[in-house]
Amino acid sequence: MKKLHQFGMLILMIALLVSCNSKNEEKHADHKYQQSIYYSCSMDPQIKEENPGKCPICHMELTPIQKDNGAYNEITLSDQQIKLGNITMQKSSASEQSSQENFTGVLTLNQSNVKSISARATGRIEKLYFKTEGASIKKGQAVYQIYSEDIAIAKQDYISAYKQMEIPGDFGKNAKSMMQAAKQKLSFYGLSNAQIEAIKRGKEVSPYTTFYSNYSGTVAEITATEGSYVMEGAPVLKIGNLSTLWLETQVNVNYAKQLRVGQTALISFVDFPSKEITAKVSFINPEINASSRLLLIQMEVPNTNLALKPGMQAIVKLTKSNTTGIFIPADAVIRDQNGSSIWVEKSKGVFKNIKVTLGTESNGMVELISDLDLEAKIVITGAYAVNSEFEFRKGNDPMAGMKM
Repeated sequence: MKKLHQFGMLILMIALLVSCNSKNEEKHADHKYQQSIYYSCSMDPQIKEENPGKCPICHMELTPIQKDNGAYNEITLSDQQIKLGNITMQKSSASEQSSQENFTGVLTLNQSNVKSISARATGRIEKLYFKTEGASIKKGQAVYQIYSEDIAIAKQDYISAYKQMEIPGDFGKNAKSMMQAAKQKLSFYGLSNAQIEAIKRGKEVSPYTTFYSNYSGTVAEITATEGSYVMEGAPVLKIGNLSTLWLETQVNVNYAKQLRVGQTALISFVDFPSKEITAKVSFINPEINASSRLLLIQMEVPNTNLALKPGMQAIVKLTKSNTTGIFIPADAVIRDQNGSSIWVEKSKGVFKNIKVTLGTESNGMVELISDLDLEAKIVITGAYAVNSEFEFRKGNDPMAGMKM
C-alpha cells in the first residue's frame, strides 16, 4: 500500500512538471511571436511600439507590422504586395539610344566683335555724345569731348613750330623738324589729319578735343560720365557688332563628355516661338562649376536682320546619337538629398537598394553609369512603392547606411 502511494506521488510530480514546461513553452512561443511584430502608424511610420494602442502624434490606431530582419538596405515582399504595387523588373542589359537634351540659354554679346573706345590722354570728359546703351553708332560719329592739358600743349607746340617755319635761315629749318615731331605726338593722342590741319587755321589753340568712332555698331557699355576725370587708356564706351551673338548655356558634365566644338544644335527662342535656327558649338569651357557640376558651352548664333537681342532666352536642343549604356525609366530612380539609388531583385521577393551614378537623361530614360551585374534585375515600375514600404517598415531611408 505504501509503495502504491509513492508511485502515485511520482506520477503526480511528473504531470506537474510536464504542465509547467508546456506553459513555459507556450509563454516562450507567445513572447517569440510578440517579438516578431511591432506596431506602427501609417501616417507617422517613425512610431514603433511593442504593444497595440494609438499613435501619440495623430491618435490613429497603430497597425501591426511584421519585422524584417534582412540587411539594412533590403526588404522582402510577398507576391500579393508585388502585384498590388505593380512592381516589375528587367535585366540591366546594355543598349544603344539616341538622346536629345534641351537646355535653357541666354544670348550675349559676341565678345570677339566688341570694340573699346578709350581716353587717348589724361583729362576731364566735358561731353558725351552717347548716353544710352543700345544706341546705334556709325563710324565717324563724335563720341566724347575731353579737356586735356597734354593735348593742348602738343597743339601749342605744333602751331608755334608752324609759325616759326616762316623765319628764314636755320631757325626756320629747325622749326620744320619741330613741327613734324609735334604732329606725330598729336597723331599718337588720336587726332586725325583733318583735325591737325585745322589747328593751323585756328585763331587760338583750344584745350578741348573731340574724338570720333572708328567703328559702326551698337553701344554696348558706357563707362565714363560727363565731368569725370579719366586717365590715359581708361575705357569710355564699348561698341558691339550684333551681326552674330553668343548663346551661353550650361550642361550636365556627364552629357558634355560627348560634346565637341563644331557640333550642330537646334535653337528656338522664347520671344519668337516659330523661329528656329541652327548654330554650332564654338566653345566648351574646360573648367567645371564645382557647386553645380555644370559646364558652360557657347554657340555662335547668326543675327542677319538684328532681330535677336542680348539678354533674350533661348532653348538649345542638343542630340547625342548611338550612345551605348544601361538605360532605365527615370521613374525607376529614387532621388533624395543622399543621392540616387535603384532597387534590384536580389532573389525571389527580396529587394536590395543600390546607390547609382546617373548619366544623360532624355525622353523619360536615364543612363546608369555605375558598374552593375548585367544579370541583375532592376525594378523599373513600382520603385517608389518598394521604397515607401521599406520606410514604413524600418522607419528610415534605405540609403542612410550607405557610405556617401
